[in-house]
Amino acid sequence: MSEVAITRHENGKSGEYHAHVEGSDHIGRLTWVERGGARVAEHTLVPPAIGGRGIAARLVEALVADAREQNFKVKPVCSYVVAKFDEHPDWADVRA
Repeated sequence: MSEVAITRHENGKSGEYHAHVEGSDHIGRLTWVERGGARVAEHTLVPPAIGGRGIAARLVEALVADAREQNFKVKPVCSYVVAKFDEHPDWADVRA
């Protein structure tokens, strides 16, 4: 599998996580907005050209890791993020 790098982009009370796949110009994204003291995970999008490699899961894992490190809560709204949180009861500590 190609190398995947996750970058973080914040703009005040909103932001995105980007997944960059080595050898591709396509970018996977997880978008969030801050509401009620939590980061609301709104959308996860992985273009078909880089799909099927666990990219979306890596984006959610980066969000969870940051939530623990930076002490914020995550409110899953995107159906994919909700499903990942449901699969990982060990993430309950960061779920809003």
